[in-house]
Amino acid sequence: MSLKERFATYLEAYSAKNLQQVADMFAADISLRDWKIAVAGKEAAVAETDKNFRAAKTIEIEILATYESDSSIAGELKIVVDRSEVLYVVDVLSFNANGQINSIRAYLGRGALQ
Repeated sequence: MSLKERFATYLEAYSAKNLQQVADMFAADISLRDWKIAVAGKEAAVAETDKNFRAAKTIEIEILATYESDSSIAGELKIVVDRSEVLYVVDVLSFNANGQINSIRAYLGRGALQ
C-alpha cells in the first residue's frame, strides 16, 4: 500500500470515528502532537483520539494536497467538525518499517483569503 493510500485510509477511519481501525494503524511508540496537546505511546494517542471522537458529532475531511518522502507524508486538509467548525490543517505522518504510524504532527492554519 502506498503512503497516499495509507494516509487516505487513516483519514477515512478518523472521519468515520472508527477508533479500533485508527488504533490498529498506530505503532506502539507513536508520538502525537498538535496545537493543543503532545503525547507519546499508543495508549495515550488512542485516548486523545477517542476524546476528539467523543467531542464531535461529525468529522468531514477533505484532502487538498499531499507531499511525500520515503517514509512520511504531509497532507493539507480541510476539516469540518459538526458541519460548522472549519479547520485548515497540515498533518505530517511518519511510518515505521511495518507500515504503522509512528508519529503524527498536526499544524493549524488559516483558510483561503477571500
